[in-house]
Order: sequence, then structure tokens, then C-alpha cells
Amino acid sequence: MLIQEKKQYNWKPIIKAFEAILGKNGVVQRREELITYECDGLTSYRQRPAVVVLPRTTEQIAELVKVCNKYSVPFIARGSGTGLSGGALPSENSVLIVTSLMRQILNVDLDNQRIVVQPGVINSWVTQTVSGAGFYYAPDPSSQIICSIGGNVAENSGGVHCLKYGVTTNHVLGLKIVTPTGEILDLGGQVPEMPGYDLTGVFVGSEGTLGIATEITLRILKSAESICVLLADFTSVEAAAASVSDIISAGIIPGGMEMMDNISINAVEDVVATNCYPRDATAILLVEIDGLDVEVAVNKQRVAEICQKNGARNVTAASDLETRLKLWKGRKAAFAAAGHLSPDYYVQDGVIPRTQLTYVLQEIEALSQKFGYKIANVFHAGDGNLHPLILFDNSVSGALEKVEEVGGEILKLCVKVGGSISGEHGIGADKKCYMPDMFSAADLESMQWIRQVFNPQGLANPDKIFPTPRTCGEAANSMTMKQFEGVEQF
Repeated sequence: MLIQEKKQYNWKPIIKAFEAILGKNGVVQRREELITYECDGLTSYRQRPAVVVLPRTTEQIAELVKVCNKYSVPFIARGSGTGLSGGALPSENSVLIVTSLMRQILNVDLDNQRIVVQPGVINSWVTQTVSGAGFYYAPDPSSQIICSIGGNVAENSGGVHCLKYGVTTNHVLGLKIVTPTGEILDLGGQVPEMPGYDLTGVFVGSEGTLGIATEITLRILKSAESICVLLADFTSVEAAAASVSDIISAGIIPGGMEMMDNISINAVEDVVATNCYPRDATAILLVEIDGLDVEVAVNKQRVAEICQKNGARNVTAASDLETRLKLWKGRKAAFAAAGHLSPDYYVQDGVIPRTQLTYVLQEIEALSQKFGYKIANVFHAGDGNLHPLILFDNSVSGALEKVEEVGGEILKLCVKVGGSISGEHGIGADKKCYMPDMFSAADLESMQWIRQVFNPQGLANPDKIFPTPRTCGEAANSMTMKQFEGVEQF
């Protein structure tokens, strides 16, 4: 059964058991050291864990989980801590199992286009490992230089190239996992299609509620023969949105297609100074075309014509690596640049049909006017994955609650037009109260049954994904910005 009440634990024998597995250097318990782990990238929710453990092997994680089961202690897996939905937020009196020391690349098989890594391997390291041989790893979140593959698996992360190449689940062939009861299982395999239930697909995106991935077999792709990035700037969001739909309707599937509004453009130029993004543009589109030389040459021209037909003022194209990276640099730095616009910002992650882009962006602007908070929009336009950044000052009393309300209205709007409350950031602690807006009671119950099969005691990442308590107001009141004092020192 799932955990329903908070418990008090005698931590001395638990920590002694952890130290027997990892040694004293593998166990973090001092209050001042635990502060490092009290939140993930969603810093508005904070909770210190009771203890942090730092394993290096699958077997160590299995033994740690067995100790947690013996004492009925909840545990949460954490990678680099870059998640934006509170997925790695500790629960009260919990153990945080941090995989950041599991950074080995275990096997590289170029002939079969696959690589096996531990969960703490950083996303960009995978491409760096195989790029010399002409390969790369497609999923590329904006945080790819710091986020870990284990975290990408937990949240089913995407990135700017997910339009053509898909998100993490499309590139995971197999997993070695430790279940919430401490068993070691192999899911999937080393080939794309396996018989039986797709347990790999079930696990990817389960946000640590079904166990901990300890070895991950990834698909790597051959680098394209030719790549070209186009930048088109527009005097209206409607024109940019129309171009997105028209490009896809023309049968062109770009490697990536990103949109940024005027607020984001100026933030990026202030911080990164690419001198590529026109500051007076209402919106810009970044479109990457890849493939065979002849294919790229034809589609580059077609994309430029579509954008110009929809009113683009200028369309520039770059085929050399240095200029392409420069054009993408601003987009990759957009979240960081937003931090210079206001003391704080709150980012949401919803998905809408491409045809609804104009309407939804107009509604987001209306919410901005209604609530009095500026909202910067930078997002994966090709697949309708929005990332509105709501700018605010958290030192103002009640501001966080207001921007959370704005974020909730945006998510409800996404569902209303036939979209989703998450594209790649996950549900975590932040969005669980909106799950009933998207799923029926029967849907949620079915998901809980799956969770219970893997996680019968509810010890693995409790209080995530599913709406307990039932309302967002209750969740905010119980968790937002609380600082807990930690546990007794030993």
C-alpha cells in the first residue's frame, strides 16, 4: 500500500547499514551539507532529506534500496538536479539516492549504433564520446551540458531536435534497473523491438516512481551529410506561427524549429550578445534542416519561401558549423538569460497542437495583462511544446502563489485546446494537482495500479505525479518555500 502518513525513524541503524555498503564517505548526513540537495531546478519547493547516499554501482543501489525497504523509509533518486518540476524534491524524512558518481560509459558499439552508460553520465558527453566517429545522441535539452542521462530517462526529456528525432524514450533501447523492492531487472535489450510488454516504455518518464535506472543502452545516430540553420524574423507572432504550420504542411520535417518572442530575444542579446537576433522583431523562428546535400538545398529554399510568404522581414541561412552554433547559442541560453530580466521566474511546460499556436499565445498575453506579470515565450514551435517564463519577484509577499496560478491557467488552456500539461519537464510535485484536468479517475487509477506493481509500499519517490493532496492550493500551502530543519545529527 502507498504511504499515507509521516513516520519517525531511528536513523542510527539505517545510516550504519548505509555506511557498511558505501563507506562513510558515501553517506551525507550533516545538516549544512544536506542543504545542497533540498531542491532541484524548481527552487520554489524545498525540503531537506534526512540523509543522502552516493552509490557507484548497480549492486550498491540494490543494497541501499533493500535497507530502505527493511525500515520502510521513502527514497528518491536524483541525478544532476536540473529538473524543473520538483521530481527530485526530497520527501520529509527520506533518503536521497544520488547517482552523480555513476559516470562511466560502459560500452560503445558503433557498428550497431548504440552506447551503454551509467545514469550519472552527462547528456552532452554521449555525443562527445562518439562524434569523432561521425555519430551523435539526438535528445538535447537546453541543460544538456549539465543534466544527466538518468534524469533524462526519468523525465523523458526532449530538446530542440525532438520534432524530427523524438524524445528520450525514442532513443532508449534497454535499461538495467533496481526496482523499489531491491531487485535488479533488465528491461528491453540491444535491438529496437523486443517481444512482450514494452516495460522500457513504461519505465521511461515514470519519474523515479518505478525504480532507479543504473545502466542505460542508448541509440546513437549517424551525423547528417548536410545541415543548415535558418533564422527568420517577423513583425507578428501570428506570422511566425503560420510559418510553423505551413512548413510542416509542406511535408518538411525540420531537425528543430524553435520560436522566441521579443522579450526573450532582447534578454538573450543582453546576456549572450550573439548579434544575430534582431532586437525589434516581434518573434523569430530558428529552423534547422538536415539530411542529404540535395535534400537540404531544396528544403532550405522552400522554408525561406514559406517564411517570406508569411511576412518574414529577413531570412538568413548558415551552413558552416561556427555560424550554426552561434545561431543556436542564444536559444540554448534563453532560460539563463531570463534570469537577468527579473529577480525570479517560473517556467511552465505544456503542449498544444501547432494549429493552436496563435490562439494560445494570445491567451497567454491576456493572462499576462490580467495578472500583471510579464511572460517571455521561448519554445519548441515545431511540436507545440511551450515554455512560458513568468517573470516575478519572490520577495514580494504572495507573488509566488500568483504566478503559480498563472502557470496553472496556462496548463488548463493547453488541455482545453487538445494538448498536454507536460512535454518534457515531467509532472513531479509541481503539476500533479492538474492531472485530473487531463485524465479521468479511471485513467489515474490505472496508472496507480502500474505503480503499485513495481512499488508496493510506495517508497520510491512518494507524493509525486498523482494529486495528493487533491487541490493545488493545498499543495502550495503545504510545500512552497518551507525550510525544514533536517534531522538529528549522529
